[in-house]
Amino acid sequence: MNERNELNRNPLIEAGLKFYVLLAYLFVFAPILASFVFSFNSDRFPSIPLGHFSTEWYRAVASDPLVWEGLRNTLGIGLAVGVISTALGFGAAYTDYRYHFFGKQVYLALALLPPTIPVVIMGLAMLAFLSRIDLSGNALSVIIAHVVICSPFAMAVIRLRLSQMDPSLEPAAWNLGASEWATMRHVIVPFTRPAILGALFVTMAVSFDEFAIAWFVSGLNETLPVKVLGFLQGQVSPRINAIGTFVFVTSMTLVILAQLLLSGRGPATDKE
Repeated sequence: MNERNELNRNPLIEAGLKFYVLLAYLFVFAPILASFVFSFNSDRFPSIPLGHFSTEWYRAVASDPLVWEGLRNTLGIGLAVGVISTALGFGAAYTDYRYHFFGKQVYLALALLPPTIPVVIMGLAMLAFLSRIDLSGNALSVIIAHVVICSPFAMAVIRLRLSQMDPSLEPAAWNLGASEWATMRHVIVPFTRPAILGALFVTMAVSFDEFAIAWFVSGLNETLPVKVLGFLQGQVSPRINAIGTFVFVTSMTLVILAQLLLSGRGPATDKE
């Protein structure tokens, strides 16, 4: 079989596919790379040729209390959103895995619907709803809005992991005398632990990056992306490149950690 695959491989086609993938990555990451380069440029305006290497804009960001306030809000909200969204996503995914009931397809469609709604419409709807219950304009309102958006991502990640689980494991544990809670603790949770941690990192990354909904409902408790909009409304500041680089590195770190967890083998998988 391996020899047949070697014979069917076309070096020209493989080189073309690799070049295509390289172009796709360059197209996606070129603006981010440019922002990274200009964040270390001494010139105030992004232009070619570049000025000399400088960390001036990072020092300016580090000394700005508004940036630190936005960062604290973003990290606190992101952590809370990640924990709550992962818990809700786990419950929704396990319900789909374990139970069969009338209207299950409608349940799944509604559970996975929020990310498909345009963020401006979602932001306006959340603002109208939270204003009616006197929760608009504080950090809790951002957490609620972000949980609505992020929970479907957690559900999708954990649901994919549960679909790889042998459905006979739970009944086998019950037949051996384990209660439903003991089975959940010793069978389901260990098997889904990589997906649970992956969902936590993914939802934190989504919350960390989300701007439009936070702009509608945050009030004075602005997250870091909303602070960046404030910088843009005043004047074009090279500090934006430094902040953008930090946000990108943080988000990519969370996503890479999630990918490493999801691509690894969980403890329950190793025992099969």
